[in-house]
Amino acid sequence: MRNDSDGRGAQGEQLDVAIRESRTAAARRLRHIRQHHPEGPWTLAALAERSGVSQRALASAESSEGSNVTLETLVKVAHSLGISRPAYFLDEEVFRQVNAEFTALAEMKRQQVEGVSLRVSNQAGQSAASVHELTQLLTGILDNAERVRGALQELPSPSDQLSPPDESGS
Repeated sequence: MRNDSDGRGAQGEQLDVAIRESRTAAARRLRHIRQHHPEGPWTLAALAERSGVSQRALASAESSEGSNVTLETLVKVAHSLGISRPAYFLDEEVFRQVNAEFTALAEMKRQQVEGVSLRVSNQAGQSAASVHELTQLLTGILDNAERVRGALQELPSPSDQLSPPDESGS
């Protein structure tokens, strides 16, 4: 094993790289959700107030170096934004799934959907895969509803189809 000047070797370097990459990913995801949340975008001050995390800590966590953000900070931010999986900030798959769910919610809000009722049949709740499938299903339903709405708007209205009576008396 190769020794570096700090005596930690290649494994220490790999660990440092993994830590830097995780910090950068968490910082990028924190900025993303703050700017793209369905109820946002959020300023640092507004997110700080909502999450109970100081504005300074949030700014530091969002910095390009992604300072030593704590799990407590990530959990508080996730909870305050309705994200039940704090792994959102560390796991790419969870990040994509949650963003897809928020996209579907934003579309439902845009289409003025007032509620959705779901029934869970197992005690453990829904797996990430089933939540993802449900998100895709809802997105498909919303897309189809939008296409139908557009098609219906292009149809002539019933009043356009009625012709005025013939005034010639014939």
